[in-house]
Amino acid sequence: MELQRSRVVEIAPSSSDRYLQKSHAGTSEICVRLHAFFGRTESTYFMTATPNNSKEPDAPDVSRASRIRACLIGSAIGDAFAARTEFLKYDEIVRRWPPDGPQDLDGDPARVTDDTQMMIAVGDAIVAALGRPLVPAVVEEELRRTFVTWLRDPENNRAPGMTCLRSCAGLERGLPWIDSTDANSKGCGANMRVQPIGLLPVPIWTRSALAQFQAAITHGHPTALAASDLTAWVIADLADGGEPVGLVDRALTHVHEQRDVYHHEWLGDLWRKARASSAEEFSRHGWDECLAVLRRVREGLARSTPPRDPCDVGGQGWIAEEAFATALYCFLKSPEDGVAVVRRAAATNGDSDSIACLAGAFAGAHLGMNAWPDYWVRRIEYRDVIEKLAQHVFCAGSAARDDKRKT
Repeated sequence: MELQRSRVVEIAPSSSDRYLQKSHAGTSEICVRLHAFFGRTESTYFMTATPNNSKEPDAPDVSRASRIRACLIGSAIGDAFAARTEFLKYDEIVRRWPPDGPQDLDGDPARVTDDTQMMIAVGDAIVAALGRPLVPAVVEEELRRTFVTWLRDPENNRAPGMTCLRSCAGLERGLPWIDSTDANSKGCGANMRVQPIGLLPVPIWTRSALAQFQAAITHGHPTALAASDLTAWVIADLADGGEPVGLVDRALTHVHEQRDVYHHEWLGDLWRKARASSAEEFSRHGWDECLAVLRRVREGLARSTPPRDPCDVGGQGWIAEEAFATALYCFLKSPEDGVAVVRRAAATNGDSDSIACLAGAFAGAHLGMNAWPDYWVRRIEYRDVIEKLAQHVFCAGSAARDDKRKT
């Protein structure tokens, strides 16, 4: 392709998503990333070139940078939006905020819960691990570090889950993770934090292993692992431009493909601790429970009269597969309207903040930053930390693609 002009520009991280807009049919500027090692620069450099035959597109595609940022910010928005409705029954929610539940964020900053705190912890650990050989011992070391830091953080006062607290206390004492994890727990703490892994441009096997391993360190039940894997897979599908239409069917295909897969290198003898008859039987149990909730989502979407409370479709969300399913249902009811997604997810008769954080992550991965009002984004607690995490994830992805091209 003949290029008309080229230039090098420096932009701030907060504007990278706006700059990285690509148009249809390859007619927009081509961006070549010239980033330094992440964490050492506050700016991002691009070499840009415009084709001779460039023309104004009908509508811009959503850039990958925008999707990454919007997924993580959207997760925090959903979390903050529903922090006040967690533990409330649906009827009480709509009585306090008539007619359909909360319509706006509360406070400035809008406070998040342990869901966002642990998402940041997973993201920080994975970004640090990407600078080293990506093997179980390295990932475990980094997750142990960030989870123990979270455990002892004075701000860890947002009704954290008991499984996370107990398992992280075991990690702090130096126990092997397989001894500190709760093999009977499939709480939603396993997958409410997996968003950064879903945004990494890594092979599906690697993403699956990472998603399951970060869950297994605290929640050792097979369904906790499978639901975390499935949550990361949906985020990856949407961030790669997958359309909401057909998403449930694609997710069902993923479940069937993974049903007999056990990541021995990463999970070791966890299946024995769970007293399964085999590693494959352990894996099947988790994926079969995910298969059941995906079918409930598909049935719920087909109803001529949808229920007022989304939990009537996917479950109350206290356990991992139900948090995933109800969040997915909330997203798919209005996939082109992120605001409607988190509002719907916040008015739920269950673990509303975990449901809404995942629903917000799905909407952000699909829509990019256009999903979220600026005045919401500005008010989110930990916004600067999340913005930096998004930049690091994007830089790590760019570096991975650069390395792949060299080999």
